[in-house]
Amino acid sequence: MIARAGANRAWLLYALTTVVLWGFWGAFSSLSPEHGFPETLVYCIWSLTMIPPALIVLAQNKWRFDRTPRAILYGLAIGLLGAGGQLVLFYAITRGPAYLIFPIISLSPVVTIALSFFLLGERTGKLGVIGIVLALLALPTFDFIPQAGGSGQGSTWFVLALIVMACWGVQAYFMKAANGFMAGESIFFYMMVAGLALAPAAYAMTDFSQPINMGADGPLLAAGIQVLNAIGALTLVFAFRYGKAIVVAPLSNAGAPLVTAAIALVIAGVIPNPLKLAGLALALVAAVLLAIEPDTADETLDDETASLPPLSSAI
Repeated sequence: MIARAGANRAWLLYALTTVVLWGFWGAFSSLSPEHGFPETLVYCIWSLTMIPPALIVLAQNKWRFDRTPRAILYGLAIGLLGAGGQLVLFYAITRGPAYLIFPIISLSPVVTIALSFFLLGERTGKLGVIGIVLALLALPTFDFIPQAGGSGQGSTWFVLALIVMACWGVQAYFMKAANGFMAGESIFFYMMVAGLALAPAAYAMTDFSQPINMGADGPLLAAGIQVLNAIGALTLVFAFRYGKAIVVAPLSNAGAPLVTAAIALVIAGVIPNPLKLAGLALALVAAVLLAIEPDTADETLDDETASLPPLSSAI
């Protein structure tokens, strides 16, 4: 019972840590491109920032990681789906309007919830269901900014946006499924490997005909910001380990924009438009409901896996 109580608390701790880290990351992620450091090179920097947290948790786990074919397959699938979706996104925003692309991508938890419901048999209580619905209603409002003009070059952007949404939704499902038979440290290690493997593709996508800022506010600033993303991805792995995917996915995706909006309001004095205010209100209510829903811990954990991982001592 003690271990079970710890597991109940663990998923929320890790999920909220991801929310805070991704919230700060979202608030400052545009600084590097604004200072002349292209997003494709930001990806390369991000892949490098995955290395330190991966090595730290592996060291805490005494350098043990799963090497079975199944573990390698799942680990690389998780990493490639996440990193590959990011590369597709780079191309999508050159073909269509970002204000329509990002709301579509933000619905990736729908894919995760559907797969977890039908394939993993996950269920939650009434508060959880209401929270999930509110979170899904809130997600598209965060990036929706109506603009004048056309909708981009044909419908290619729409297909690409759906691909990214599917990649990230399936990635979260695999992350949850993999936690059932392999360590979170191993999952993140393979995510790091996959991210690094696709870095040359991001580098090749870079337009070097344009001036690139290689000063302190270029790659160094990008590294400081992207490490928040990397650590948030690590804590998300453990949130999926201890919590249900149908709860963790919408909570992390709806909660992070709340933190981002709060930071923007405090630092820049930016007041969200009415649509975003409505979305933030929905997300706040959803986050509270998902956090207090008692039926959110993974009931399949045995006594050994219910104990907190070494990462808990570092956050």
